[in-house]
Amino acid sequence: MPKVVAAGASGHSGGGRRRRPRVTSALSEINVVPLVDVMLVLLIIFMVAAPLSTVDLPIDLPTSTATPQKKPDKPTYVSIKPDLSVAIGENMVKRVDLVRSLDAMADASKERHIFLRADRAVPYGELMDVLETLRAGGYAKIKLVALEGVPEAAAAAQAAPAKP
Repeated sequence: MPKVVAAGASGHSGGGRRRRPRVTSALSEINVVPLVDVMLVLLIIFMVAAPLSTVDLPIDLPTSTATPQKKPDKPTYVSIKPDLSVAIGENMVKRVDLVRSLDAMADASKERHIFLRADRAVPYGELMDVLETLRAGGYAKIKLVALEGVPEAAAAAQAAPAKP
């Protein structure tokens, strides 16, 4: 007896080549999910890296009403702690090794700005001693770091109660 092969619903046998359905609409939309994923990863990286780029030595800085200036990309901070110890960034150094340590840094240029942070409890003579050490080592571009303060006139206006 001969074999009977059942035909599909369309009347074609199943042994032939299948045709893909035609896509009549063009893909004109951009898939933004991968873009959002990349942006979120970059956001997380910057959120983690931003606090690491600052100096975390606990120093009670004095306030200043001077206009803040733009900070460079990779600032070099020299800090004087209340116990008169000196640090470059967060690395403690001996005062006699201060210039040698600055010279050994990757961006060792005498023309770069040095940001000097000193605790408010540091005597003026000690601050001047560190400034003189830096100047003798060839570092002439030294900036003093302070907290942003309110000008005296504005502070007096805030302290005085408003009269009706």
